[in-house]
Amino acid sequence: MLKPDKFREECGVVAIYAHPEAEKLAYLGLHALQHRGQESAGIATSDGESLHLHKGMGLVADIFGEDVLSQLHGRLAIGHTRYSTAGDSALLNAQPIRVQSNKGTIALAHNGNLVNAGEIRRRLESQGSIFQTNSDTEVIVHLIARSKEPTLPEAIADALRQVQGAFSLVMISPDRIYAARDPRGFRPLALGRIPPGAGHQQDTIVFASETCAFDLIGATFERDVKAGELLVVGPSGLTSECYAPSLPQASCIFEHVYFSRPDSLVFGRAVEESRSELGRELAREAPAEADIVVPVPDSGVSAAMGYAAESGIPFRFGLIRNHYVGRTFIEPKQAVRDFGVKLKLNPVRSLLEGKRVVLIDDSIVRGTTSRKIVRLIRSVGAREVHMRVSCPPTISPCFYGVDTPSMRELIAANKTIEEIREFIGAESLAYLSVEGLKKACGDGQKTTYCTACYTGRYPTDGVDVRNSDRQCAALAQAERPR
Repeated sequence: MLKPDKFREECGVVAIYAHPEAEKLAYLGLHALQHRGQESAGIATSDGESLHLHKGMGLVADIFGEDVLSQLHGRLAIGHTRYSTAGDSALLNAQPIRVQSNKGTIALAHNGNLVNAGEIRRRLESQGSIFQTNSDTEVIVHLIARSKEPTLPEAIADALRQVQGAFSLVMISPDRIYAARDPRGFRPLALGRIPPGAGHQQDTIVFASETCAFDLIGATFERDVKAGELLVVGPSGLTSECYAPSLPQASCIFEHVYFSRPDSLVFGRAVEESRSELGRELAREAPAEADIVVPVPDSGVSAAMGYAAESGIPFRFGLIRNHYVGRTFIEPKQAVRDFGVKLKLNPVRSLLEGKRVVLIDDSIVRGTTSRKIVRLIRSVGAREVHMRVSCPPTISPCFYGVDTPSMRELIAANKTIEEIREFIGAESLAYLSVEGLKKACGDGQKTTYCTACYTGRYPTDGVDVRNSDRQCAALAQAERPR
């Protein structure tokens, strides 16, 4: 991650049905979704009779070489790349999760977070279930295995009706791929198709968290998996059922603010369009007298371009990001102030010296990194720094798959905007309004968004912002290894 006080990234999933190199397409799809999680990755494949699985810690390209992929050869595949939002960072929690049950052998990969996982887990354990991981995803697997429904699709639907929260998931059995989204549609999941070609005589059906994965593997986006929909792809084709009654939609607006790649379509809308509009709205709501507009790369670039276009202030890359910083580095014995930020960002003195700078970022969480970046820009002679943020103040933690800090760590939950401005050391500070955020992202057009992290109003039961710290602790306790 670029910034230690940022939201942790969530997960990405991909699925391939009926392709002679399904494992390679899954690998490429995960590579395109690497931004959604750099902690672990896994691929499960089927050769029509049995499932094969490989997963590991680290980046996709480091886990899957030619030798590994050759052992995963199959015509069906699912994949997962993870950054933990529930459960420890360990190989035992890497996905997909494969199990053998009375419904056959299945493997499942999940993006999101279940708000009632702890409650269900305690109930299942009291009934004799033995959990192998401390990830909330395993709860779904156990519910499927214990279901009294006669068929696997019916058991999946039965399990999904029992869980609450956010989930976009893909599942594989020896001859089928399954895909589903929660009834509120928190997390994205897209359906695509690859036409017949050399080596395969039928359409290949694919699923992915974002459409940027389709671009890499040559698939055409068809539509989003609907909220509350279960899709099954098998020998008889593609079938769909609504496994749960429709609920008010609550798609995560932070997918457009930060998570998703700008070249993706998410919730039926181009992410780049949303981010540019975020910047334009911000310029209209919070103009500044300045000489240049500078983004915090990479997440602030699109909004900064929109801000510059609307305001008429020139856009400049005044901060250069080092894209080759690994997980570890050698720090000099003599302390260097703000070393971590300097390792990843370097100011361009010739652009910043003597200038009044509008600094654009997508969010401020704890504020510590923003403070260091403002100080970095001043160190090369910038005359003024005006901080502009392309989303509203983050005042509440998320329970749906975004690993935000607790309320006591969120700077906007504990300080006024003026106090935050003083803390980060900028001449001025302004955030985009909730109304501006919704307008920029097309709220109410193709989807309705969840904005709980900015409003404290959660769309599911059992979440109370006033007790969020206590609930975060309770969730962590419930998800510890037994």
